[in-house]
Amino acid sequence: MTTLTEKPVQPLWRAYWELTKPGVVALLMITAVIGMFLSTPGMVPVRVLVLGSLGLALAMMGSAVVNQVMDQRIDAIMARTRQRPLVQGRVNTTAALVFAAVLCVLSLLILAVFINVLTAALTLFGVIGYAFIYTLWLKRATPQNIVIGGLAGAIPPLLGWTAVTGEVHPHALLLVLIIFAWTPPHFWALAIHRRDEYAKADIPMLPVTHGLEFTKTSVLLYTVILFLTTLLPYLAGMSGLIYLFGSTVLGVIFLVYAVKLKFRNDPRVPMRTFGYSITYLFLLFLVLLVDHYFPFQLA
Repeated sequence: MTTLTEKPVQPLWRAYWELTKPGVVALLMITAVIGMFLSTPGMVPVRVLVLGSLGLALAMMGSAVVNQVMDQRIDAIMARTRQRPLVQGRVNTTAALVFAAVLCVLSLLILAVFINVLTAALTLFGVIGYAFIYTLWLKRATPQNIVIGGLAGAIPPLLGWTAVTGEVHPHALLLVLIIFAWTPPHFWALAIHRRDEYAKADIPMLPVTHGLEFTKTSVLLYTVILFLTTLLPYLAGMSGLIYLFGSTVLGVIFLVYAVKLKFRNDPRVPMRTFGYSITYLFLLFLVLLVDHYFPFQLA
């Protein structure tokens, strides 16, 4: 029997589920699955949709587990991560590493055997890039960590595309470029809000090394770059007017948030900008998908 001051004991599966960062994986998987649909004029083969999605999701989940294993010291210091399973002792490090290895190996086997070797190889690149190069080195080495390391997090739509076609297409690389440009303003908005915690953890995030005003300016400039980048699918003939209109509206709203972040001294704006950036990416890819199947062009 528990007392009123005791926390209810959570089931062990819940701790392992939290290790996989399901919210982050869900957003990445949306871009990957939409990448699948954008690669073909018709329906994605059910086998590729199901097994490809499973393989990619397992890899992303495994990468997230490795990230938490490597970041235990940091997570114990920062308020938003103190409740993570490894920090709380609900899962030990060895078990987490075994769990991550099983997820990653299963992922690569599924992709190599049932999808194609190219997708498996690119997925392995993404796992190594995020779980090891970014987490172990870049995150602790340079304030440009999220810019350089952002490439690993930007490849899900490419993976979805190659799962269907078995080739790296220029249009798929445009999708990667969009997420690559989106990552800095998305993450730096959060880093501004968590600046003191990153400083305490001795992590050289841009607000810590270059100050808040420089970071706010960087967010604004990267948001402009993102806005221009999102015009490329239309200019390249990949999408039509529905996407052009939708991406423009979404981009203008993002710019408004970035301007407020730069010029208003409101402590609520960084997290509101961060929150909108997530909605923005989801809606942008949704508009791409709608435009793909319901194209509209002026006569």
